[in-house]
Amino acid sequence: MKPIIEIEYCPKCGWLLRSAYIAQELLSTFTDELGGVTLIPSAVTGRFQIRLQQLEIFDRKKNGGFADIKVYKILIRDLIAKDKPLGHSEYKGPKNKQ
Repeated sequence: MKPIIEIEYCPKCGWLLRSAYIAQELLSTFTDELGGVTLIPSAVTGRFQIRLQQLEIFDRKKNGGFADIKVYKILIRDLIAKDKPLGHSEYKGPKNKQ
């Protein structure tokens, strides 16, 4: 059975579209590895968490805000598909020229 990602978001904060975008990106990136992404409206104001089978991967409050989509992809890739290249999502910037 393929793993399912849960994204719990605060509907009062207007984070449904952000959550849907993240879900779309994860499903596009991990087409063969994920069984789905579930969006969960939170009863807790300000909550934004990403979980993999009850394992907390990301918490907005603990991490001091939202991260770029590439951060979520790397965190999830490292748990479900360690050898999967993420292309430009892993690009760190120009190398130092000497």
